[in-house]
Amino acid sequence: MIVTVALVQLNTGDDTVAATDILEGYIREAAGRGAQLISTPETSHLMEMNRKAVLQKASSEADDVGLKRLQALAAELKIWLHIGSLIIKIADDRLANRGFLIADDGSIKARYDKLHLFDIDLPNGESYRESRLYEAGENAVLAETPFGTIALTICYDLRFPHLYRRLAEAGADIIMVPAAFTVKTGEAHWHTLLKARAIETGCYVLAAAQTGKHATGRSTYGHSLAVDPWGTVIADAKGSMGVTLVELDLAKVAETRLTMPSLGHKRAFGVKRTP
Repeated sequence: MIVTVALVQLNTGDDTVAATDILEGYIREAAGRGAQLISTPETSHLMEMNRKAVLQKASSEADDVGLKRLQALAAELKIWLHIGSLIIKIADDRLANRGFLIADDGSIKARYDKLHLFDIDLPNGESYRESRLYEAGENAVLAETPFGTIALTICYDLRFPHLYRRLAEAGADIIMVPAAFTVKTGEAHWHTLLKARAIETGCYVLAAAQTGKHATGRSTYGHSLAVDPWGTVIADAKGSMGVTLVELDLAKVAETRLTMPSLGHKRAFGVKRTP
């Protein structure tokens, strides 16, 4: 099966309505160019670093106007829509970084709350503490689609290879890795990690990304990537906002796993320490 996929690269700001307007335009463009499955980055309709502001601007899933608009858009355009994540309020002072897979009838096929939270102090003075505001997810998520089995992950999850192997062993054909990688870590690790996850799993890896300097002052790396099951980068959006189209040949998943059958060679083992 051949499927046409679009990766939407964004520079999301701190106004959810304006961000959703921009996102809708790119989704319409992608569908008009033949995309059957469209993927957007992490925090697609709100990039806000201030704790008080983000709690004021975020909505519950039931009340999120942007999500409702995107569901209606998927149904109108008859496309499958992967929203990399939205900031969703789950309590007065707690949020979830939640991804959505929306079917072509507008229904939510799958939800995924980011499992691994990014807590770090960078040498340049930037500090990120996702755990101060966000509640980590508890489950990995797979969804059956007309294009095969799709697995949902988000950004920092990329650094935990055991998650991706579990998803592949459970039947994933395509793994989503929407992100808002920092420039420093992106330059050092983004391409390498995405290629490694594809090679290790024999899956297509699709990573729609945020790019550029955002309204709150944060800068993100861009380079939305599509990587095939052999680890070859087949699309790279570089640093610009916009739509990147790529065709996936799903037969390559099975072909690659026959050529390199490492998923079936896992062995249980202990660790012996020699004093």
